[in-house]
Amino acid sequence: MQLRQWQEDCASLALQKFQRRQRHFMALATPGAGKTVMAAVVAKRLFDANEIDYVVCFAPSVAVLNSMRTTFYSVLAKSMHGQLGAAGGVYTYQYLASSKKADWSFLTTSRVLVVFDEIHHCGGDEPEFANAWGREVLRSLGSQAKYILSMTGTPWRSDLAPITLASYIDPDKTIHCDYVYGIADAINDGVCRLPEVVLIDNDKLQVNEETYGSLKSAIEHSELRYSELLADSQALRHLLTVAVQQLHIARQEQPNAAGLVVASSVREARRIKHILQSEFNQTTVMVTYREPSPQAVIENFRTSHSQWIVSVSMVSEGTDIPRLRVCAHLSLVRTELFFRQVLGRVLRLMPGLANNKAWLISFAEKSLLEFAQRLQQDIPEKIIRFEKEESPASPEPPLSIGTGINSSQNTKFQALGESWNCYASEPEENLANSALLFSLKGNYRQQVFSIFSTGTA
Repeated sequence: MQLRQWQEDCASLALQKFQRRQRHFMALATPGAGKTVMAAVVAKRLFDANEIDYVVCFAPSVAVLNSMRTTFYSVLAKSMHGQLGAAGGVYTYQYLASSKKADWSFLTTSRVLVVFDEIHHCGGDEPEFANAWGREVLRSLGSQAKYILSMTGTPWRSDLAPITLASYIDPDKTIHCDYVYGIADAINDGVCRLPEVVLIDNDKLQVNEETYGSLKSAIEHSELRYSELLADSQALRHLLTVAVQQLHIARQEQPNAAGLVVASSVREARRIKHILQSEFNQTTVMVTYREPSPQAVIENFRTSHSQWIVSVSMVSEGTDIPRLRVCAHLSLVRTELFFRQVLGRVLRLMPGLANNKAWLISFAEKSLLEFAQRLQQDIPEKIIRFEKEESPASPEPPLSIGTGINSSQNTKFQALGESWNCYASEPEENLANSALLFSLKGNYRQQVFSIFSTGTA
């Protein structure tokens, strides 16, 4: 197998560290760079050197699990179903935390490489202060495995808890990564597409009796909530117009190019799907935890020619659909981790095609503006620090991709030193029945961030 240079360098370094009796290797690679292939190559070389008997992998969702299982099989030429004759198994973190039948005692009698994908979902460095996933990693796996390979594209947590098994450097408590392959590296190497972030604003917003010159100003200084902006039909249709036009341009060079809409709720996803189909004549599918066979929908979309897939959170992390080129970010979740994971869905370059640019389109809200400006930082400076407190990490990882989310459940995230109340799925009456008098009366404008090429326009 022909590896990308970064994959070869990272795999070689991991093996060197393991040979020097370093048990845990932490790799940071930007979303879409090909972390799973690198991990499978590390496993193969350890097998070839007779250093391990099995490899066990953990993933944050069923979609990522299936992708890992396929990739490891292609590299190892052995199944990863966890049964007799297999090279090992692939499991979800949820299985690790909830299964009563799982028996990990073989870790103490066999030589095992454990691979943690998107390890940032596991929070806490001590069992009593860890979330459910992190607690089981610490109790059942952390000290028993011969070798551990942890991977992430976003090495921080929105609740600012330490990532399980990670090392932090004093005095600033910055995370230590053994290998870093950032988004700028991936773009320069032709591994990832060049991202362009388009944030839409309006120069005249009327909220009750007051008029504001930008979305940022209106949200900061009035009772206007971001959820009300997302629910506004005029604003939504304008953003979808921009997104559809951008996808049309992309399909002129890549006929099967597709777009992703990350919606704020299941009801909003249905409304957006209807608008795309009836008003824009776009072929559109929807995938949410409420739909039957969501993984089958994703698999069919991966190889189809449909133009759009609308979701709430099931296509926001780890899901590999390389033909995605345009993303409309309409989620209420506004954390830097989620922003980068969503952007990562459209960055995976397809070889042999003219498809080297990708677009993320959203509104010019304060936090999204800041996230776009900081894309060059692989670990954003404002969130690399954490203070160790005597309180547990979030009981559930933020947005457990591929699992059901209660539509009335809200989670309080902390990022950028501020508190944001972000709803995985805002109560539907909040989106539809606001007494606030709000209207967009000015001209729309776009702030375009092409940070890795010509700067900000």
